[in-house]
Parts: sequence; structure tokens; C-alpha cells
Amino acid sequence: TPAELGAIAVREKQAQLEQAAATVAGRGVKIKVQVLVGKPFIEIIRLVLKNGHDLVIKDARRRSRISTMLFGSQDMQLLRKCACPVWLVKSNDGVAEEIEPYERILVAVDQDAEGSGNLNRLLLELSTSLAVAESSELHIVHAWRLFAESYLRSPRLGFNDAQVDEMVAAEGKSRRRWVDGLRTSSGPAVAEAMKYLKPSLHVLEGDADEVVPDLARRLDVDLVVMGTLARSGIAGLFMGNTAESILGQLDCSVLAVKPEGFVSPVTLD
Repeated sequence: TPAELGAIAVREKQAQLEQAAATVAGRGVKIKVQVLVGKPFIEIIRLVLKNGHDLVIKDARRRSRISTMLFGSQDMQLLRKCACPVWLVKSNDGVAEEIEPYERILVAVDQDAEGSGNLNRLLLELSTSLAVAESSELHIVHAWRLFAESYLRSPRLGFNDAQVDEMVAAEGKSRRRWVDGLRTSSGPAVAEAMKYLKPSLHVLEGDADEVVPDLARRLDVDLVVMGTLARSGIAGLFMGNTAESILGQLDCSVLAVKPEGFVSPVTLD
């Protein structure tokens, strides 16, 4: 019967997981193995809600050779709707590629988004602790644009190009000061890690969904740490369009973090 076949499949999966868990036995890590039945992202999120887990780690692999996206639909649903951070590890045919420590980690910070202060602090805490543990290069990127620059350049407003260029230069200088200030304003643990890591700062004029993926490719980073800012008050929108666009262009592992106070639309019912 279907029920009997399902039970057999669950037992087989359970045995496979227990065998995998046994390979890391004795390393001081206690592993509980559990097989969930249902739509993967929903069952994973329900388990997070039930047990109060702080992190979900999942493999990510291209589902076809013609696909340009690393992350599949289940991955994106987790990124949109899981309340705790989600770490998607790039793999090839189920074999993780990050056997060696990460060489380069890129963390994206945002000054403009609502509630970004606490989120930036968490992103820096996670990225610096990982970089220290992995002995990695740490790169911090911030993308910015002068607000309404194209409008300011309109002849109707009376500004000439030189004046607007001066505004752009002043804004860029302000953004660089802000990013540099994150070294000390994100708490003592981050400040201490920054002294050791000496991260590279990339304060780049442009849209984040263009700047971040382009820099990740140029630096050949192994991991991008970024926020997925929720849009409150709009039913069904759980991740900003910019974050969606960035994720769709990345070809490396990602650690994605929700802002404080995010509530998953998935429930235990």
C-alpha cells in the first residue's frame, strides 16, 4: 500500500542520515536525525518554529545544466520565509565544494533600509566570526546612490552638473565614513575581530543588485553574507526585490539573515 511504501522510504532515509551522522561522531557534536515528510521548506520552517533553532544549513546545487540560478525554488522559499538565518552551501551533485576553509567572505551592509542598524550588526558579527574561524579574507561592501540624482540634474531645478557632482562626492565621502565607523560601532567583539582581520572596504556607487554580484564574481568569493529585508504590510512579500535579484545572480554559498522581529508566514498549524 502507499502507506507501507512511504514507511519503507522513511526508514531508508533515516538509515542514510544515521550513517552520515556517524561519520562525524566523536567530534564533540551531538546530532539528532529526523526524517520529515511533506513540502521541504514548510516542514523545515515548522521544525525551526517548534524547536527554536538558530540556523538552517542546506545544500544548494543547480537542478539542470541550462539553469543560470544556483538556488532552486525550495531554497528561495526558505530564504523568504524562514525566521532564522539560512546558510545555503554550494555543492556539486550533492558533494560540498567547501571542503577547504573559505578563502574570501563578502558581507553586504545597508545604511538606507528601515531597521538596518541591528541587522548590520548581526551581519558583521556572523561574518567576522566565520572569517576568524576560517582564516578568511573579509570584504565589506556597501552600495549607494545620491538620492534623486537624476532629478537633481534636471535643468528645471537650476543645479548645474558641477554642483550635482559635488553633492555626489560629498555623499560618497559620507558613506565611506559610515562604513569605516562600523568597525567600532558594531560592538566590542566585532571591533576586536576587525583589528585582527583588517577587512577590505568596498564603498561603491551603484545599485546593490548590480554592485554586490559583480564584486562577488570579481573577488571570486566563497561566501556572501547578506540581509533579506522583509517588507511589512504587503501580503506575500517577505524579501525585498533587491535581495531577490542579488541571490538570483550569485554562484557561491550564501548566509542570509532576516531583520529583527521578522515573523514567518509558516505556522505550526
